[in-house]
Amino acid sequence: MSFRLFFTTAFLGLMTIACSDPKKEPATLLIHGGPIYTVDSTQTMVEAVATKDNKILFAGSLAEAEAYQNEQTQIIDLQGRTMTPGLIEGHGHFMGLGYNELNLDLIHTTSYQEIVDAVAQAVKSAEPGEWITGRGWHQSKWDALPEDAVNGFQTHYKLSEVSPDNPVYLRHASGHAGFANAKAMEIAGLTALDKEGVNKFEVKGGEVMMDNLGSPTGIFNERAMTLITQHIPETTPEKSIKAFELAVAACHRNGITGFHDAGIGRETIALYNQMKDEDKLGIRMYAMLTGWDKELLEEWYEKGPVVDPDHLFTIRSVKLNCDGALGSRGAWLLEAYSDRPDHFGHETLPMEFVKETALNGLQNGFQVCAHAIGDRANREILDRYEAAFDELPELRADHRFRIEHAQHLHPEDIPRFAGLGVIPAMQAVHMSSDRPWAIDRLGEKRIKEGAYMWQDLLRSGIPIVNGTDVPVEPLNPIASFYASISRKTLKGLPEEGYEPEQKMTRDQALRSYTLDAAYGAFEEAIKGSITPGKLADFTIYDQDLMTVPESDVLKTQVVMTIFNGKIVYGK
Repeated sequence: MSFRLFFTTAFLGLMTIACSDPKKEPATLLIHGGPIYTVDSTQTMVEAVATKDNKILFAGSLAEAEAYQNEQTQIIDLQGRTMTPGLIEGHGHFMGLGYNELNLDLIHTTSYQEIVDAVAQAVKSAEPGEWITGRGWHQSKWDALPEDAVNGFQTHYKLSEVSPDNPVYLRHASGHAGFANAKAMEIAGLTALDKEGVNKFEVKGGEVMMDNLGSPTGIFNERAMTLITQHIPETTPEKSIKAFELAVAACHRNGITGFHDAGIGRETIALYNQMKDEDKLGIRMYAMLTGWDKELLEEWYEKGPVVDPDHLFTIRSVKLNCDGALGSRGAWLLEAYSDRPDHFGHETLPMEFVKETALNGLQNGFQVCAHAIGDRANREILDRYEAAFDELPELRADHRFRIEHAQHLHPEDIPRFAGLGVIPAMQAVHMSSDRPWAIDRLGEKRIKEGAYMWQDLLRSGIPIVNGTDVPVEPLNPIASFYASISRKTLKGLPEEGYEPEQKMTRDQALRSYTLDAAYGAFEEAIKGSITPGKLADFTIYDQDLMTVPESDVLKTQVVMTIFNGKIVYGK
């Protein structure tokens, strides 16, 4: 029999009213009929949950829950399906998610030729001179590199051939590099040295890759990307609203009810406020102010955090981008890259600004969330956080500063997270995607001692916030859950998992997507577990991802999402 979630008003109302306690507050929703994992230590599983509008009234036995039922109560019979608290994307880029559905999505490409073919197809429908943009390519995930590759990256010539008149700019999957064709570089004035012989290709904190003849290859790493991106026309309000709506729908399809948006500016803040005013927000947004806009930060330091009493759009943190990605060799390392011995990555933000921001955060009530992938970036940020805590010891209590990614750590720095109370926000699916080639970047010793060290961090006493870093990875929490518990690629390799001693348990993995993610946003009192008084956000699956064989976890599908006490997605 095909599955359908059965919900209806209670036709058996006369019977239940006769048995119910008239003093009980009537529920608007009653859910039962399958495993319900609460992520609440007082009762880890319950038979039924009753809600009143957007709050949880009761979680416990079905017999007790039925006392909250009346003729208006809507019933959801899980029919054996599984429910958890609503999932929280602990680090992503919300508008990037939406725009990825509007622009070229290259995340599944397996060769340079596939990128060229996708652009050639886009040229057919583009207006003359119109920019063609996209994101998602990753050269380390291709079947093979082109023969003319430079520093492990493709060159622009084939791309330029299929799009001679339309400028093209394609972001790396990580977002830390970009690929431009000749027309885009021509518009940016980056075809040769200028008349005075000044090299326009040198950018502090970034790199324009050049071939052996001194010509740009089309690859722009880290802060050098702005040489191209400053020439791309700004989006329209209509396109931004469409991207927003697509992102909300994608979250609901994936069981995501909360989202930590890692770095937004003025325009996005205005858009989110508009969507909230129009009752279209549809997600609990925990936003980080972009650290690139110092004027914006100063304005917010002056007025202080905004914690939304409706729990829909809160701003109380700052995002700093302090190094690059491992795939583009932009991650800042203590020792050189194993596959590029003269290169250590990039410090993309001065470390003195990290300390300055940490001090401002403590003084003005803002959490600081610093992007760090390489071991040197992680160490330098921990050093700056610690210096700020030492300088303002009276303000360090419950700061909940974070390091976003914390992907590669020196072993000596692992216990410092718990010691300083710094939360690692780590996207487990990155291990699944990156580990097969990351060993080429770091070598076996550094990988085994310091990469994706989930269990070591958890055992030290600090929680982990999980997520996908969408659109770097697809917004699929099941994939990240699987990576967390298996340490395997999404193809199920290797059989024993990479560094299996670092696997999370299933309970740890679920917490990292619910209660621990809520803790990372100061919101554990209102969401993250199925506990009376908390918000009525739930995710329902077609099978029990907590008990099915590991090999079947990736087959799990989200079949319903309940947000604010209402069904917002049903499959």
